[in-house]
Amino acid sequence: QVQLVESGGGLVQAGGSLRLSCAPSGRTFSTYAMGWFRQAPGKERDFVAAIMWNGGGADYADSVKGRFTIARDNAKNLLYLQMNSLKPEDTAVYYCAAEKNVRQLRIGLSNYWGQGTQVTVSS
Repeated sequence: QVQLVESGGGLVQAGGSLRLSCAPSGRTFSTYAMGWFRQAPGKERDFVAAIMWNGGGADYADSVKGRFTIARDNAKNLLYLQMNSLKPEDTAVYYCAAEKNVRQLRIGLSNYWGQGTQVTVSS
């Protein structure tokens, strides 16, 4: 079956770094736009970052610009989110997403979602 599996989450102190990975299985996503969303307890799921199928056209939420970097390795069928200078407000469950239509991906209407990985940033 088609799956997206996130990994790399954990507990980190403010100012630290984490790298999240998304490993799709069941098919390749080399022709899909992919991205990351996050959801804190009691809050809406928010867009974090997206990247086009060919690795270009990266887009970021204003809250993470300059701190987070999205990248993909289509040869390995992997998606990454490098998170630097982490803040307590970055604490959330982070979800990987894939969608052929980048406009749909951007607004949270992806056909494929991972199960999420917890990121907790302590003060």
